[in-house]
Amino acid sequence: YSFILTEAVIMNIVILSLCSSIPRPISCSTRGADLPQDGVVVLCPPDCSQWRTSVFGTGIYAAVSSVCGAAVHRGVLGTSGGPVKVHKLHGRHNYQSSYAHGVHSQALSHWTASFSLTINVPLELTSETSTTALPAVRPGNRSTQHCQMDIGLVIDSSNNIGQRRFNLQKNFVAKLAAMLRVGPTGPHVGLVQASDSPRTEFLLTNYTQPKELLFAIKELTYLGGDTNTGRAIMHTAENFFTQENGGRRGHPRVMMVLVDGWPSDDLEQAALLARESGINVFLVSVAKPTAEELGMVRDKDFMKKAVCRDNGFFSYSIPSWFSTTKHVRPLTQRLCALDSLLCSKTCYNSVNIGFLIDGSSSVGDTNFRLVLDFLAGIARSFEISDVGARIGAVQFTYDQRLEFGLFDYSNKEEAISALRRIPYMAGGTSTGSAISFATQKLQAGRGRNFLIVVTDGQSYDDVAGPAIAAQKQGITIYSVGTAWAPLDDLRVMSSEPKDSHTFFTREFSGLMEFVPALVRGICRDFTENN
Repeated sequence: YSFILTEAVIMNIVILSLCSSIPRPISCSTRGADLPQDGVVVLCPPDCSQWRTSVFGTGIYAAVSSVCGAAVHRGVLGTSGGPVKVHKLHGRHNYQSSYAHGVHSQALSHWTASFSLTINVPLELTSETSTTALPAVRPGNRSTQHCQMDIGLVIDSSNNIGQRRFNLQKNFVAKLAAMLRVGPTGPHVGLVQASDSPRTEFLLTNYTQPKELLFAIKELTYLGGDTNTGRAIMHTAENFFTQENGGRRGHPRVMMVLVDGWPSDDLEQAALLARESGINVFLVSVAKPTAEELGMVRDKDFMKKAVCRDNGFFSYSIPSWFSTTKHVRPLTQRLCALDSLLCSKTCYNSVNIGFLIDGSSSVGDTNFRLVLDFLAGIARSFEISDVGARIGAVQFTYDQRLEFGLFDYSNKEEAISALRRIPYMAGGTSTGSAISFATQKLQAGRGRNFLIVVTDGQSYDDVAGPAIAAQKQGITIYSVGTAWAPLDDLRVMSSEPKDSHTFFTREFSGLMEFVPALVRGICRDFTENN
């Protein structure tokens, strides 16, 4: 017997195989409460035990716990990460504290929901489908922890590619989309076809479920025409990532452009607009021009000019459409490598800001509220999200209290609300010990770390040693003094240059005037160090 598989049948087979239980990538800080359904299989990145994850309970964990941190604590996950299955349970009382496998879980009196974890047995994959397994996160690069990107795919639909290779391109894009694992809280994918004129096929929020997206790719029709890739990049940069069209604030913008051979038009101006708009352009060239064809190429440096940065990371070459399958995994890893997406990294979405707040008796409750208003004004200037900027807060007197950590709130309004709700402690002033405590509690593995110290008086302990130690760990310190805070102490704590990192006002009501200068200073420091 002989069988003829049509393109549609092949596409359906690809879609059905790709929509099986592929683990969903999550970050070290993803909580049980963040997962939408019971029995979901998740993929944890490596080294979560080295992150200061919050875990509550033993065996059964409060839903506010880090899933990956709990998996390491439970022993179902090692330091190299991997897949685990999450089982949702009802809330309970008296979650027990314990230390296991390098993770110290905390006690909790009550929480409204729980979860447990089991080892996930990986799905057996044939040699044909093995490349569609979820890409592992590379050790040492925690930035690929959760691919929460807005991704615009620009595909080639010109006469140059032809109908047959266009169908192979659709298969490749379908495999890539399946591995990206789109979802409401994960990556969103939209698509534009490049031809004589660009045509938007679907926007970022049209298809947020894997099956829907894959069938939409299957239904794409071939256009023909010139390879006006520059025009397609310009169209995508101008229209695709707006909030009206589904672009999410705080989420990195990625444009992956597929070119068969070479473009018919100029890419330079379009790529410049994309870079200035914070869009990370990847260019994937398939079937590069041969030596005989080079004379027909309008601009031999089109790849270098098109990409976000000409550093080799944003350019990718595939020799033939018949060999694309083995390139799905490495290309997905590049698209999801948050720390390497240079064009979308700004001070507003890539900094971690710790607030160290003087709660001593000399401040008083009324002035303490003015301090919180001041800090909320700073926080509001940044794009706080689970893939963007982070804030955390420590209050100190003689003692220190972690009010909330950098990973406790991934929403700007929730974080600012938590900041405004901090209760006033009252007590003495040990600023040096507080800096050491904040340095330990308010650090993140990615992004630039800043610490803003607000105090109204003389510290009872040494501030120089802890401040120098914090700065050696890469933390930039801004000192903000009010009332009787000694200027010498403020300058000792501040990073260099001292004048631009030290602020003082006699009255608490004058703090708000410092907000613009502090935000500009943080952005200046970020830019100079990147």
